[in-house]
Amino acid sequence: MKLHYNAPVTLTYTIICTVVLMTNNLTGGLIMNLFTVYPTMDFANLLDYFRLFSHVIGHGSWDHLAGNFTFILLLGPILEEKYSSKTLLKMMVLTAFITGVINILLFPSGLLGASGIVFMMILLSSFVNFRQGHIPLTFVLVVILFLGKEITNIFAQDNVSQFAHILGGICGGVFGFYKGSASKLKAKNEKHEYLG
Repeated sequence: MKLHYNAPVTLTYTIICTVVLMTNNLTGGLIMNLFTVYPTMDFANLLDYFRLFSHVIGHGSWDHLAGNFTFILLLGPILEEKYSSKTLLKMMVLTAFITGVINILLFPSGLLGASGIVFMMILLSSFVNFRQGHIPLTFVLVVILFLGKEITNIFAQDNVSQFAHILGGICGGVFGFYKGSASKLKAKNEKHEYLG
């Protein structure tokens, strides 16, 4: 039996986040500011552009990291197999950018952690068996259970960014509908070309 690096994006992301948190702990918290998006942006500072994406790598504690990557390690390989590693990476980068920008525009606090990616993957996974013209019941239930809970917790004083969760979930839903519709259209065109 050989170990297989079966989900390169998921596994590499996990390793990077683990190394960043370990390094931050060893340096007494010196590097986490590179992996936190702040509520204001200095357009002359290149690091602020980097933080728009890097905030999904930073985590506040081992519990924070473990909570996020329990889901990511379960869902990531399935999504990489379904959509390809390259496509999943694009979705993750876009989700990071959207949650970072919205946090700067709307909220007075910093943001770090992979929870937006987690919720993107949760919603996206409910589209794995998407069919054109149908809304998966799993998608509806996931929205009710996961995003419904986040909406009800919006005003809780718990240092958790429910809006990042909600935005991540919205990204996952949009990606799922888009990729599902695009793949069905491609299959239909290929069938038409084959018959024609």
